Amino acid sequence: MTDQLSLFGSDDPPPIQKDMSPTARAREPLAARMRPRSLDEIVGQEHLLGPDKMLRRSIQSDHISSMILWGPPGSGKTTLAEVIAHQTHARFVRLSAVTAGVADLRKTVEEAKRSRQRTIMFIDEIHRFNKAQQDAVLPHVEHGVVTLIGATTENPSFEINRALLSRTRVYTLVALSEEQIVIILQHALHSKERGLGQLDITIEEDALQQIAIFANGDARTALNVLELAAQGNRDLSKEKGPVHITLSIVEDVMQHRALLYDKSGDQHYDTISALHKSLRGSDPDASLYWLARMLEAGEDPLYIVRRLIRFASEDVGMADPQALLVCVAAQQAVHFVGLPEANLALAQAVVHLATAPKSNALYMAYSRVQADVQKTRNDPISLQLRNAPTQLMKDLDYGKDYKYAHDTYKDMQTDDPERPPATQLQEYLPENLKGQHYYEPGQQGKEASIKRWLEQRRGEVSN
Repeated sequence: MTDQLSLFGSDDPPPIQKDMSPTARAREPLAARMRPRSLDEIVGQEHLLGPDKMLRRSIQSDHISSMILWGPPGSGKTTLAEVIAHQTHARFVRLSAVTAGVADLRKTVEEAKRSRQRTIMFIDEIHRFNKAQQDAVLPHVEHGVVTLIGATTENPSFEINRALLSRTRVYTLVALSEEQIVIILQHALHSKERGLGQLDITIEEDALQQIAIFANGDARTALNVLELAAQGNRDLSKEKGPVHITLSIVEDVMQHRALLYDKSGDQHYDTISALHKSLRGSDPDASLYWLARMLEAGEDPLYIVRRLIRFASEDVGMADPQALLVCVAAQQAVHFVGLPEANLALAQAVVHLATAPKSNALYMAYSRVQADVQKTRNDPISLQLRNAPTQLMKDLDYGKDYKYAHDTYKDMQTDDPERPPATQLQEYLPENLKGQHYYEPGQQGKEASIKRWLEQRRGEVSN
């Protein structure tokens, strides 16, 4: 089997250049031992590191520039940075944005100025640097004192200063496929130098596939599960001996998947967007799936229900007025019983919204009203609509000629051919907006009957 691996990160990996004794290496976690050492050991990220891709050519020709590596956990950001430093014979200085400050940045820069080697300053979780810290890096990147490689799981467009972003190139790493994870696991099982090949280990095919599924694109997670399964299945009375890993052993090791989800990052916004669009597309199955993805990953149920309440008015509206009530009831259920009991109340609200007739007429109406309030002259309220609690106000004609709506509609509901037409109803809008129509109901659900009634009221249809 060729010595090919995928890129994957590590919480605190040693530099690739560091030689370790066999004893010390044996104590390392399997994921650390199997970390790729060169571009030729990489499986995955072909869109960046394929034979004709720019990043690979830049590394091989030793013409690298500052960059941001953006990708999910375990996709290989740290390892790729180390491979680049090793391939280009550069000094590799790793800083964590969680613990490093401006003083650490200055120290690294001063050491880089004294060094005859190119210095790659790798900043893990660079999105955690504040503006001042990012600004401190900027001039040294601009003048080439250091080559910056930043790693982030968050969208650089939102988390990296524009000035710093303009001086770097963003490379997007993707989660590994299940097939690529299986390749990594198989190599770890067969590699005698760095993996488990010196042990007598066999694994069932469905167990191998289950690890790949569980890993969710993260090679480090997959190797950790494999290592735990191998250790947990060993006969403790024997230092060596055959190990057979079954599906049940793997499931026991996995216990519960750590879902890829960040409640304040892209996963948060992307998943709620997927839920919203599935609801709008009237797909109850997809809607339930995205709801479960959020709940099982620990999303705040009140955040979800706030979005459902908004959806009930924005995308269902008067086509099904009950939708808003169902969502508000779900919010009360969340408060009253909490999770996990309230997850079914949220599921009920989601299915109701997905299967409800859709209309954005209410949303469009309010948008038009909002625009007129902002852009047109705010005329005084007409006298007939003003309240007149005092005699002075009555003397000033407050409330004069106001048409009491109940009497007007009572007259309209008779069969009298002389009844006042709808056009003679009270005008409630300001003079400069007289006759303006904002709410235009659709033909779905309850709005169909509202449309007929409203057309009659506006005098567009006569009976």
